[in-house]
Amino acid sequence: MTTTNSKWLDTEMRFDSGVYNKHQVVMVRAQGATVWDETGRSYIDCVAGYGVANIGHSHPDVVRAIKDQAERLIVMPQTLPNDKRAEFLQELAGVLPTGLDRIFLCNSGTEAVEAAKKFAITATGRKKFISMKRGFAGRSLGALAFTWEPKYREPFGDAVDNKNVSFVTYGNVEELRAAVTDEIAAVIIEPVQGEGGVRPASLEFIQAARKFTQEHGALLIMDEIQTGFCRTGKMFATEHFGITPDGMTLAKAMAGGVPVGAFAMTAAVADKMPAGGHGTTFGGNPLAMAAGVAAIRAMKRENMAEQAREKGQYFMEQLRAIDSSKVREVRGLGLMIGMELKEKSAPYIAALEHDESVLTLAATPLVIRFLPPVTISKEQIDQVVASVAKVLKTVNPREVPAAEVKESKQTE
Repeated sequence: MTTTNSKWLDTEMRFDSGVYNKHQVVMVRAQGATVWDETGRSYIDCVAGYGVANIGHSHPDVVRAIKDQAERLIVMPQTLPNDKRAEFLQELAGVLPTGLDRIFLCNSGTEAVEAAKKFAITATGRKKFISMKRGFAGRSLGALAFTWEPKYREPFGDAVDNKNVSFVTYGNVEELRAAVTDEIAAVIIEPVQGEGGVRPASLEFIQAARKFTQEHGALLIMDEIQTGFCRTGKMFATEHFGITPDGMTLAKAMAGGVPVGAFAMTAAVADKMPAGGHGTTFGGNPLAMAAGVAAIRAMKRENMAEQAREKGQYFMEQLRAIDSSKVREVRGLGLMIGMELKEKSAPYIAALEHDESVLTLAATPLVIRFLPPVTISKEQIDQVVASVAKVLKTVNPREVPAAEVKESKQTE
């Protein structure tokens, strides 16, 4: 295990807001699935910026696109059309499910959820929503209403207006059937719950959600913020379920690391929003659009969805082969993988970083989550699996200093 005496760490700790549990390391460079700290130590990255760096850190196409665009035009509001924005919208619409060809551009997943909420209200004339137990939708006051975990909502009390949100058990068809009524504006579902423990939805549940919402005139909104852009073995995880939703929230991996978000929807949903009913200053800026065009084209050209499917299957098979009584289950879809333990995962996540140079993150207190770039190599996967097997065997949680195993305040 290494520690650092770093002026950069001290400076960040001095001025940071304090809402993050900071690791005692300063990262300065990354390429593909490898990151380096300021001492030159390398790490295999199975965090990927909380599932942002799907195409790998500093993909050369994205780097080139950013450099070229920065010399031409960086910012332009959406009231003034822009060539690169038009190019990105066409590129994104080309990979979205048929019919989702109207797009509101923003800067993050939380903003995409906020947009989806407003578009659903204007499209249906209703204000009630259904979200999922164990679901995660973001941390703004509006998105928090859809986020189930009480620890995220309780500090803000009734400022979180979730009186119009009902939570149903993820995967329970009968509970969902009873909840969807003619008063519901939309049902919002993650095709794989990330923060909720890396839990893929069943085919039956998603298809039932599509059926019930259509019967009652409600929208079905698929939250693809973490699952989108090749993460699960398809361009979008929704494709695994054979349905087309009314809208999809998108962000994270869409532009190869540059902040960008979007709510993609049908024309029927978009056309009900009045002009000026929503907006954003930075959304759709040419710099992010150029990065997004390069990222999506790289995903298609390099068959990254197929890579994620094949590598994810191999990764899960190797994790399941680890002989440890501490493991309850390995589950996931593509390269979105969770290893659920029979005890808290934090000591093992800490040991992977400090002793094995492998970066992972939590998903509930019991789950080690793996979100590597799709570009991770088979050799790197083998290294990660060997490291997991080692820490499961050698780490005694009672001997790990408490300061090293604090559960993160920010996991996505």
